[in-house]
Amino acid sequence: MRSLLQALSTLHTGRKNGGDSVHGRLQYQLLPTNPTSDMGKKTSTKRPWRSYIWDTWDKPPEERKFLAKLDACLLTYAALSYFSKYLDQQNVTNAYVSGMKEDLGLHGNQLNYITTAWTCGYVIGQIPSNLLITRIRPSIWIPMMEVIWSALTMVLASAKNFETLVAVRFFVGLAESTFYPAIQYVIGSWYKSEELGKRACIFHTASAIGPMFSGFLQAGAYNGLNNVHGLAGWRWLFIIDGIITLPIAFLGFLIMPDLPSTTKPNIFYTQKQIDIAVKRMEEVGRKPPARFTKKKIIGFFKTWHIYLLVPLYVLFNNGGGPATSMIFWLQSFNTPGHQVYTVSQINTYPLGIQAFQIVTTLIWAWWSDAVKKRWPPMILAGLWQTVNCIVLASTPLYTHITRRWIFYYFTSVQGGLSGLILAWANELTGYDNEKRSFVVACCNTFAYVFQAWLPIIIFPQVEQPRVFKGNVATACISFSMVCVALTTLALQTRDERRAAALRPETPESIESSEDLDIIKKTTILVDEIATIPRSGNASS
Repeated sequence: MRSLLQALSTLHTGRKNGGDSVHGRLQYQLLPTNPTSDMGKKTSTKRPWRSYIWDTWDKPPEERKFLAKLDACLLTYAALSYFSKYLDQQNVTNAYVSGMKEDLGLHGNQLNYITTAWTCGYVIGQIPSNLLITRIRPSIWIPMMEVIWSALTMVLASAKNFETLVAVRFFVGLAESTFYPAIQYVIGSWYKSEELGKRACIFHTASAIGPMFSGFLQAGAYNGLNNVHGLAGWRWLFIIDGIITLPIAFLGFLIMPDLPSTTKPNIFYTQKQIDIAVKRMEEVGRKPPARFTKKKIIGFFKTWHIYLLVPLYVLFNNGGGPATSMIFWLQSFNTPGHQVYTVSQINTYPLGIQAFQIVTTLIWAWWSDAVKKRWPPMILAGLWQTVNCIVLASTPLYTHITRRWIFYYFTSVQGGLSGLILAWANELTGYDNEKRSFVVACCNTFAYVFQAWLPIIIFPQVEQPRVFKGNVATACISFSMVCVALTTLALQTRDERRAAALRPETPESIESSEDLDIIKKTTILVDEIATIPRSGNASS
């Protein structure tokens, strides 16, 4: 105990003399020492086997009841909204091939410009929205934006020209930008490490389910409503999507929770349950919202988290390109006068890619939560995808049909890592609420910045389904993701070791009031060191 204070006093003296290596470590000094902490000392108590199946089954009754209600409200709304977002996100392409191109006289690359307008709005809005949500109630902000994007989607049904489509799609993207990073931030504000991965991934599976059903839904709406009340089928597509989304948005006003520190007793949560939620986050060191200051904002960029977590997410997000080739591969079997696959088969058979993604997403989630580590599934999935891409690049298109079919299905093996990477970001930056929100938003923002142009370069449509350079590039991307994940793990391990060296081993080591007084003095000294201006670059 006394050696701890003495060590910190030495660091304090060195800091005053111009040392610059202390600050990067001090943020971890105050991490919790509770045995249930995400990064605290591991408890030797074995978890019952049933908790690996579902993590609430070994919790106390009151906590289990609270988590059941939280899951029912937050995950239900998140999954439904994500499903509807994917419908609204893809409907322009469906409308384009269902008569909109001819009715509005669209030509050339105008569909690409419409898609780019949505992407621009989506990229611009994410970071400001996620910073705002630390100040505005999520239960109001997220459903309100959903109402706006559903209303704008229905406005598209009245579009008369290309310019209207571009303008409206930009604002649809701007409104939708508030959703995904905000939901991941909110999920990270309620759940512990053994719970977080499953929730983030269960929510994310809607991104795979959406495309599986959207084509059937859009086709049914078009075939059943074309020319009803004088409206073309493609215009009804926008109206139907908006009608589907609006009730989900209104449901969000009712069941979407705020943050543990801002939620008030209501029909879903008692004050006792809210107190449980606050205590749970205190145990894992996840801080509530605090004031924005210049020092805090500069601090976003002084540690390694943003420089590794964002590239990690960007690499993951751009590692699924080969999945787009299967539909072109099936189509290439058909030649003039000879049909091997029908249009229905060409559109249906690739859905196995999404099915495989759903299965692997859930496997990664349960595995990650069971071991309380995010990196193992990333390493396995990244290496698996690297092998997939090497096989697709190095083998003939039509020699071994079954083999290529299987490897196309495997291309979604890392599609479910999104929730785990953002769960990792939530855990690693939990000591600063605003930084956590910023990093999560930056991950998704820069992923879309690269996704807007990179697939066009490495997977050009004219080179499908061979796309040799696309498969090779994706193999490199996936392997790079593995390397970045291992680097993140190395820095996390380094920081945990530093934190362990700067704090008492266990609460039991506080044997007297004198020891407790030393701890209080240590905390004061840490705060004093943290306020001393830095004279050099950060070391972490």
